Amino acid sequence: MAKITSKSPLAPDSFPDLPVIKGVRFASVAAGVRYAGRRDVMLVHLVPGSTVAGVFTRSATRSAPVLDCQAKIGTDSPDGAAIIVNSGNSNAFTGRNGIEATQAVTSAVAMAMDLPEGRVFSSSTGVIGEPLPHGRITAKIDELVAGLDADGISDAAQAIMTTDTFAKGASADVDLPGGRVRIAGIAKGSGMIAPDMATMLVYIFTDAAIPRADLQAMVSGINDRTFNCITVDSDTSTSDTLLMGATGASGVAVTKNDAAFSEALHGVMLDLAHQVVRDGEGATKFVTVNVRSAASDVDARTHALSIANSPLVKTALAGEDPNWGRIVMAIGKSGAAADRDLLTIRFGGVLVAEKGWVSPDYSEALGAAHMKQADITINVDLGLGQGAATVWTCDLTHGYISINADYRS
Repeated sequence: MAKITSKSPLAPDSFPDLPVIKGVRFASVAAGVRYAGRRDVMLVHLVPGSTVAGVFTRSATRSAPVLDCQAKIGTDSPDGAAIIVNSGNSNAFTGRNGIEATQAVTSAVAMAMDLPEGRVFSSSTGVIGEPLPHGRITAKIDELVAGLDADGISDAAQAIMTTDTFAKGASADVDLPGGRVRIAGIAKGSGMIAPDMATMLVYIFTDAAIPRADLQAMVSGINDRTFNCITVDSDTSTSDTLLMGATGASGVAVTKNDAAFSEALHGVMLDLAHQVVRDGEGATKFVTVNVRSAASDVDARTHALSIANSPLVKTALAGEDPNWGRIVMAIGKSGAAADRDLLTIRFGGVLVAEKGWVSPDYSEALGAAHMKQADITINVDLGLGQGAATVWTCDLTHGYISINADYRS
């Protein structure tokens, strides 16, 4: 198992003071799934009448818990709901054993909480290909149920961590015509980050009353502009899951057309997504890649991801080297439309390259100064059309190699 000894230099100063969300309770315990002496299982309970939406990895080798959640997520129910999560073992590529382990865990939670099994959602994160010791989880279900607490979200955030160096949380209050509603969410993620749905594991809760179909529409749409725009290492996880529960306990009704609520939810999801990048394994730089004037939004995203995922670009960022030639390379290889002589590249506000060549006004000292910052921006203008995209990533350091070279040992 990789040894994480220090917090990311890009981490926030502390875990945020998240508000209590009416209708949601949390519990977490140390079950010894893989880690010794730390919380590694969390349980969430949502009151009857809650709606649940989710987005999941599209990996062809997705885990048993993901498949189970996907089978359950699209139905309405007046019953309460539960979410059970373990870290240390992803229960992925575990064959029939994985299906049976998932069923054992969800059925134990359903029985202990008097819920239909179809209203128990599960997630697992950690090592791939090892059978989940589900008995260690089911043995803790009664303790988890007894420990459910509206104030338990911070401990829950710690319980879902794997190689994360800090727990991740974000929240928002929204004043609507019907009253105030609150949103709070937690996430885990540090490596194997190139979401094709949401990211890693993310759980968001609100006390607004939102029909399931509307909640799903909001989550799916905002996901494409937040979690689906981050990358640490270009590797999409087998376990990526985002679940959101709306309890309705505030009595304030919200629909997918409510701009104020959607904006607040976008802020929470983007905050969590950025925190995942800031905790990228071995990361020392938080990098924003803006691509503008592409032939289409799709082309802009293709170019942005090509830059963000390039090992040569990312190692140059780690070395604080303003190597604009590697940006040119990444654009040229992406497969999307580009014209060398129309291309403009800036590091922050520093003009680096234009018209097929380095700008005559470029100052290497200014470019190098921007690269020394903890937050770096790469701006690309393709000069071809109206397409635009923004992607967030981090640098690639030896720390990433150290963490992943011995992940299972």
